[in-house]
Amino acid sequence: MQKYYRVILTIFLFSVISKQQSFAQALDNTDGKRQITVHDFESLEPLLNTEESTIHIVNFWAMWCAPCIKELPVFKEYSKNNDVELLFVSLDFPEDIETKLKPFLKRKGITAKVVLLDDPDANSWIDKIDPSWSGAIPFTIIFNKNKRTYHERAFESLNDLENEIHNTFNTK
Repeated sequence: MQKYYRVILTIFLFSVISKQQSFAQALDNTDGKRQITVHDFESLEPLLNTEESTIHIVNFWAMWCAPCIKELPVFKEYSKNNDVELLFVSLDFPEDIETKLKPFLKRKGITAKVVLLDDPDANSWIDKIDPSWSGAIPFTIIFNKNKRTYHERAFESLNDLENEIHNTFNTK
């Protein structure tokens, strides 16, 4: 009888531990299951347009860009409290996705969608996005189906980003 209770207790404990691990993995969407797709400009371009009224923010950045890193928390904070589609377009190397980019995003708590742009013809695609863009990052596009603005600078604060969005869409 005691052997029976040990088996039941062991199964129960194993079940509790497994559930805790599953719960922890569910909270961590950057555990290797996170998908970061690699695009050339042709496959990225549709992500830069919409037929929706929803505000879209597309931020071009890289892990090696200090101003880019500094502004990541601004986008993270804004997207928590607003109905916005946020997309980070990484300009890092595709071979660094698993070893550097995913761990970096996990450390920074970035859960928004991230894609990687790997297109060597930067002179072509930069002009297609915005002819006045020098190619410097960070670079952000704020848009919906009716309006679009381009920002070749880092957003210094949440208030800074909110002001630009307000100016673009005349919203509060």
